[in-house]
Amino acid sequence: MNSWTWAAASCRGTSHVRTNVRRQDAFSCSYGTNDGKTLIAVVSDGAGSARMGGEGASLICRTLITQARQFDFAQPELELPSDEDIWSWIFLARDRIRMAAEARRLRPRDFAATLILLISSGDNTLVAHIGDGSAVLKCGNTDEWKALSWPRQGEYASSTYFITDYPTPKLNIARSNCPVSALAVFSDGVERLALDMAAQKPHKPFFDGIIRAVASTPIEGFDQNLSQQLGKYLDSDAVNARTDDDKTLILAVHRA
Repeated sequence: MNSWTWAAASCRGTSHVRTNVRRQDAFSCSYGTNDGKTLIAVVSDGAGSARMGGEGASLICRTLITQARQFDFAQPELELPSDEDIWSWIFLARDRIRMAAEARRLRPRDFAATLILLISSGDNTLVAHIGDGSAVLKCGNTDEWKALSWPRQGEYASSTYFITDYPTPKLNIARSNCPVSALAVFSDGVERLALDMAAQKPHKPFFDGIIRAVASTPIEGFDQNLSQQLGKYLDSDAVNARTDDDKTLILAVHRA
């Protein structure tokens, strides 16, 4: 039996629709190698100032999801990847960006993008985070949501950090050993809906409401119908009135 059910969607922001610019967000979600017991989710957001930011985000997601899916989660002494594993995947993504930039006679920073990688067995959860966006989880049967990694602002207003930053990116690796009942990973376009910036915590009414459909579906694994509904919600007038940025959201429920 698969332990997870998830829905995921990404839509282009109205600012990009008006200027006829491609979606800069990318995401991927999959199981690990241990028969549906481990969930892997990746979200990346290309920098608005980077001419190939969307391509960078896509390349990051492909690289990280591939590396995570190849990890041997059956190792009894190492349920989740080590910090060294994560760094090796980051450097591999940076190397692939460098090669893509050289092929186009561009610079790596032209592919600048953020990264949120979440890996969870249900009992243990890992988040690797560069830049803005966030990953939040609900522990066990508690009524509270908590952020494993908070969005980080860069040196200047309305700026953040990217995987291509020199000499090394500002990577935050956070771990939790509380049993997870639900989780969410999202790009910065969802922050105004999902985070209480003043209180520095997830916006509970938002997550309690939006996770309900995922928790009640009988589908195991990826729920395509819910994902389509989620995409319509993210592209609704009500949400677009709050933000004109690209919006990406992965929602998952753990079934013990």
